Amino acid sequence: MARWLGLDHGTKRIGIAVGDAATRVASPVGLLLANSADLAAQIAELVGRYDAVGIVVGWPINDDGSEGPQARQARLFAVDLSGQIGVDVRLWDERLSSFEADQRLKGLLTRRQKRRRHDAVAAGAFLEDFLARGGPAAAPRATDASEFNAGEQQADAPGA
Repeated sequence: MARWLGLDHGTKRIGIAVGDAATRVASPVGLLLANSADLAAQIAELVGRYDAVGIVVGWPINDDGSEGPQARQARLFAVDLSGQIGVDVRLWDERLSSFEADQRLKGLLTRRQKRRRHDAVAAGAFLEDFLARGGPAAAPRATDASEFNAGEQQADAPGA
């Protein structure tokens, strides 16, 4: 059973989800503080806890496929993480994950509860998309993304 961690990288929080490649189901599992001094160690601990084979970092590319400031920050985070943790780190288009998270949480929780869970639910949404569309075969490695055109990310993915 191959598991992947999904990380929704933000300036304050990082939403965490874990997904199974066989079932293509992902579940939100929590949040980490983005400015934590031992962030890589915390993520490495989660990789071990969930026996993950890789990490998928949400990549908020623009609608035209270009990389804006937030996408660049997420990509650089992923590159840095890949150098610190010994697992495969991939990037995945997360453009609609916040909308998907809002829809999944709609009417279920108070505003405060939603705010606490939103990033992890968004990570689960794009992780499920990653798993459903071919997983690592359809996503660039973080270290290769500087040579990668984001607009082509999912062009060859199954179901695209």
